[in-house]
Amino acid sequence: MSALTRSGATSPQDYLDWYDGCAERNHTTSTRVPLDRLDGWTMHRETGNLAHVSGRFFVVEGLDVRRPGAVVEHWSQPIINQPEIGILGLLVREFDGVLHCLVQGKVEPGNCNGVQISPTVQATRSNYTRVHGGRSIPYLEHFREPAGHRVVADVRQSEQGAWFLQKRNRNMVVDLTGEPAPPVHEDFCWLTLGQVHALLGTTDTVNMDLRTVLSCLPFAGPDPAALLPSGAGDFAAAVARSCDEAAPARHSSAEILSWITGARTRHEITATRVPLNQLERWVHRDGEIGHETGRHFTVRGLEIVARGREVARWSQPMFSPVGTGLSAFLVRRIDGVLHALVHARVEPGLMDVVELAPTVQCTVENYVPGPAELRPPFLDVVLDAPPGAVRYDVVLSEEGGRFDHARVRYLIVEIDEDVTPAERPDHRWMPLHQLVGLLRHSHYVNVQARTLVACLHSLASPGPA
Repeated sequence: MSALTRSGATSPQDYLDWYDGCAERNHTTSTRVPLDRLDGWTMHRETGNLAHVSGRFFVVEGLDVRRPGAVVEHWSQPIINQPEIGILGLLVREFDGVLHCLVQGKVEPGNCNGVQISPTVQATRSNYTRVHGGRSIPYLEHFREPAGHRVVADVRQSEQGAWFLQKRNRNMVVDLTGEPAPPVHEDFCWLTLGQVHALLGTTDTVNMDLRTVLSCLPFAGPDPAALLPSGAGDFAAAVARSCDEAAPARHSSAEILSWITGARTRHEITATRVPLNQLERWVHRDGEIGHETGRHFTVRGLEIVARGREVARWSQPMFSPVGTGLSAFLVRRIDGVLHALVHARVEPGLMDVVELAPTVQCTVENYVPGPAELRPPFLDVVLDAPPGAVRYDVVLSEEGGRFDHARVRYLIVEIDEDVTPAERPDHRWMPLHQLVGLLRHSHYVNVQARTLVACLHSLASPGPA
């Protein structure tokens, strides 16, 4: 089983040598530039909106949000409007009976540590149609023309609903088993799922785009717990059993779908596009745009010089978050099956109002210290968890092509008792197999929860080093 194999077509030492080579060949240098002086970008005279001169890529504009009855009923903010549907594609193939993933060592200007492990293909429509005039993208043909290959997963998924306006990507996994192996280009490498899962526990190593594609992969077949090696551990077995579609769930799938539909119907939100230069409480200062409190994020311009990218130099606006985010699942065993506490979360940029999110998803500095009524539910349960209850704890980078040094601390915390009172109708306990089932469809599970699904899968594959 690929998830239990930590050494396959590429040995651990060969991987380290390959990664070091990627880091030497690929890097970026970014210099701050005032937003109104970005080469190739225009700031609209009347609205202040930032757009590329080609009319492609994306636009930074304003969004006015109203949520009657919410803790915060009205706010406005900058938002990235990128209507193109990009491709996040992963090629997989068996070598000696073990499934391998063709990953890429890719650098993004917003990455904290340069090269990160990425899907085989990671490209917006503007990039893969070469609006920038750069080099073509390797292996793209397997995803633009997948006919004739075995498509394991193919689903449109959202990105950050707090920063993107209805942004979606096509998440694809294509299996080339039985076909001749394609030539491996310099910055690509075949790794087993076990090797990728091991890297997922390392800070800032597996990028967001690979994490979301990994979450869409179906887990092992019937009774995955039976595939674990002896000594795998009690929690690994609990996660594996939670992936078994035959395992009992607190709520039936029909009840979960009805609950999501009810949440989408119950929550009223109006998100109206407005001029960027008319946002309340957002200040244009020193060539950047930031919130008057100094919180949330800043919109800044960067001039980027790159080696190992399709183009060698470009400029663009970037969102730079203030503080490290927190995304956490509380998990507990219900009738012997591990369940995660998911949140039907409203975000202004989502296609359909609500998607399933982690139990807690926030930037802690925005709430602590602060009034208790403003704190996200269960935040203190997560922050006060004893060390022995923390099953996963890693800081990972978010998408480095639009966000500058955006990082989130991903936590999985196991608790022994139910902490969901009746007045929390937007939270439900779900086993992993229900979450994975929803991932076969678009717009049910948000990008932060998808990362945590991938992290949980990695805990069920403690293969030998």
